[in-house]
Amino acid sequence: MQPDAQLIDTEPTRDKFVTALVAALADLDFVALALRDYRGADATLKSVDVRLLMIKQERKLSFTTHHKTRDIVKNYDVAEGIGIVNRALGGDFRKATLFTTGFDLAFDVGNPKARLKRSEPTHRDAPSRDHDRQKTRLIAASGKPYLTALKITDARGNVLSAAQDKYRQINRYVEVLSGLLKSLPPERLRKVVDMGAGKGYLTFALYDYLTNVLGREVAVEGVELRPDLVTAGNVIAAESGFDHLSFTEGSIESFDASGADVLVALHACDTATDDAIGKGIAADAELIVVAPCCHKQIRREIEAHRTGNDLDFLMQHGIFIERQAEMVTDAMRALILEYFGYTTKVFEFISDAHTPKNVLIVGKRNRGAQGRDPAILHKITAAKSYFGIGRHHLEAVVGLLA
Repeated sequence: MQPDAQLIDTEPTRDKFVTALVAALADLDFVALALRDYRGADATLKSVDVRLLMIKQERKLSFTTHHKTRDIVKNYDVAEGIGIVNRALGGDFRKATLFTTGFDLAFDVGNPKARLKRSEPTHRDAPSRDHDRQKTRLIAASGKPYLTALKITDARGNVLSAAQDKYRQINRYVEVLSGLLKSLPPERLRKVVDMGAGKGYLTFALYDYLTNVLGREVAVEGVELRPDLVTAGNVIAAESGFDHLSFTEGSIESFDASGADVLVALHACDTATDDAIGKGIAADAELIVVAPCCHKQIRREIEAHRTGNDLDFLMQHGIFIERQAEMVTDAMRALILEYFGYTTKVFEFISDAHTPKNVLIVGKRNRGAQGRDPAILHKITAAKSYFGIGRHHLEAVVGLLA
């Protein structure tokens, strides 16, 4: 009988599947493991994929959990990972496939009995186990004088050990923005404004990507309050030959963003994120992308009115108030963007640098949207009433408060 037709067992077979997994890991024949047909309580979870990696010279099982709007990666010791798989089989997951270099092994709960099915291997060679293997980056390290000036690379284009996280973070942000930027036609991608540019890591990388990778003729302007950083940024831009990249001294609140097609603000603290969104709306920008930092204004509002509603059991704990404030603040920001004709997406951004501030709010101008829909205003009012919020700073910025 051919292997792909061989039914090995019709009795409950979880232990045999796990034994095969353990053997494949021990013999280094393991390629991957897929958990499918999820039946658990998490309505957003779809599937899980497992790989074997070497991380800091230790073997780890890396679990990528696929949800509807995000992927979450967690690494476990091999023994712990095997235990997770063992508990998942026949529980939350009804199907699984073990891929090895010698065979594939499929687990199926079936009806009424579980069974295994062995077949020819999909993969004849084991993949690289190197977690830190060289990746293809949108922003290459070599031949980039600005990265050297920013102390990301040395003079030969090697990423400095102390700057590895920053270099990966820069590339990750550019990766996230790349699809959004490429979707804009040239006439709607003429000027990009980076609010709160800091030392200009992302500002330089965006200009480099837009000009040298996409071949677009775009003016990029970084806005920064600290004059020494503005001066340094302009010097590096000139030395790099970046003729249409500039840095301007000023606050987000006072800056005139007129003419901006794309507005970016990463980790602008508290209401400065609202100021940035407001500037983008006022400029009728095609794309507004913010990564919020701190949510103090709404937290103070919620804390002042946290008694007397059905959230008392949550609001007695500071950590829950903080998380509630984050969600409510950003959800209302998305609603206000939608009111002004933007299609929004809020998603978790997990960078290689493991930044703790990992939510992006993306607003893309929808020229066909109705705009100023009273139903959205009603949602905003209802949310404020429910959470005891007197005002959201973005409402004041965009003129929604009397």
